[in-house]
Amino acid sequence: MKLTTKSEYTLLALLYMARQEKDKFVKIEDICASCDIPKKYLELLFLALRQNRYIKTRRGTKGGYMLARPAGQITLAEILRLMDGALAPTESVSTYFYSDTPISREEKVLSVFKEIRDYISQRLESLTLADLV
Repeated sequence: MKLTTKSEYTLLALLYMARQEKDKFVKIEDICASCDIPKKYLELLFLALRQNRYIKTRRGTKGGYMLARPAGQITLAEILRLMDGALAPTESVSTYFYSDTPISREEKVLSVFKEIRDYISQRLESLTLADLV
């Protein structure tokens, strides 16, 4: 598993939103300024988050973005999977993104990668945005 800029920026923006007042919409400019994220890039990330119902939007002077669910109900695993795909070190041990790979011929190597996958998955599945705020 390797985090991309896409998932890092997404996590930064979501954590920023989780730290704001409950039921308050946040301007994208404020998020970009605070997290040092290019606005156009964040708009693309927010499109995926909105389509998958992690954030909601409102237009107008009191509009902006806010979490669609409480921060305690959004795990890091689900956000990272949405943005980067598999949490596993290789797709041949991935639960959600399985694909046969050359290393799948080596059972002992696969068992080590499965242990790594399980640890990473369990840790990130149990960690929510609220835990990091």
